Amino acid sequence: MTEHSQGRSTVSSPGPGPRVLVTGGAGFIGSHFVRTALGVEADSGSPAYPGLADAQITVLDKLTYAGNPANLDRVRQWPGFAFVQGDITDPALVDQLMAEHDAVIHFAAESHVDRSIQGAADFVVTNVVGTQTLLDAALRHGVGPFVHVSTDEVYGSISEGSWPETDPLQPNSPYSASKASSDLIALAYHRTHGLDVRVTRCSNNYGPHQFPEKVIPLFITNLLDGKQVPLYGDGLNIRDWLHVDDHCQGIALVFEKGRAGEVYNIGGGTEITNKELTDRLLNACGATWDSVEYVEDRKGHDRRYSVDWTKINSELGYQPRHDFGTGLADTVAWYRDNRDWWEPLKKKAALS
Repeated sequence: MTEHSQGRSTVSSPGPGPRVLVTGGAGFIGSHFVRTALGVEADSGSPAYPGLADAQITVLDKLTYAGNPANLDRVRQWPGFAFVQGDITDPALVDQLMAEHDAVIHFAAESHVDRSIQGAADFVVTNVVGTQTLLDAALRHGVGPFVHVSTDEVYGSISEGSWPETDPLQPNSPYSASKASSDLIALAYHRTHGLDVRVTRCSNNYGPHQFPEKVIPLFITNLLDGKQVPLYGDGLNIRDWLHVDDHCQGIALVFEKGRAGEVYNIGGGTEITNKELTDRLLNACGATWDSVEYVEDRKGHDRRYSVDWTKINSELGYQPRHDFGTGLADTVAWYRDNRDWWEPLKKKAALS
């Protein structure tokens, strides 16, 4: 394997499995996927995804504010693992890496809605141009499958029922619009060039290692510090919550058994209002409603998300395994026990 000036780690000789480039692998979801694929997340000592058994995994991550090298500490010396600090919009670097790999799982994205409302440029560059740069290189080198990880927010807002994959895209925030654009570009590379592109769209994720600007870790860490938490509007916006481990299981199934050119929704099966979520977090952290500050609603705030995940269940056997009550309690416990992970992040980003 070639050394790169952008920060590639040396690894032992690759195994017989696929050579997989994982973009954004130092972030919340990507790092969980990598740790689980390499068998260290649950201390099982063996890979959890059959399609990635003996895989050689290279993480490409720019290490922006949400990318944390500590998320990969447990796999840094793992056989078959390598890390490259670099940008998915860098054509030369992407081309060099793509030439050394068989497949791509593309997590890298700017993903915080509030930040996209304040300024959309980074979202368009990373999510649209970055995805196109990866697709071009994958096409040149015949790399596939190319699993493009997206979000249910591309569908917009739905008052009742659930979105199947065939519903039109009606994004309402600059973030979701940039992700919808990247979805369409990825699928166009399949339809135009025959590239093996597979798109996943997930509901709201939660779990350990999530950067504390997102609602669940922000609320947990604020409450653990005795601070108030900001609840948008009337708090009745509805989200379907998906444990990060279930999400990664779905992505692995799409990588292993999904069909080229197809979109797969990945849901968690737990729809609750933000107000109910807040109540659960208050109880878990030993706080009361005195800790809640109602704030002006977010611009363009989608009222309800709900994906129909019948397709991935019937075709690939996906089924969420984490009960929300247990998963949320475990997540609170993780943040309670890992202040050394999140306190520096909140201080640096001035989050409260």
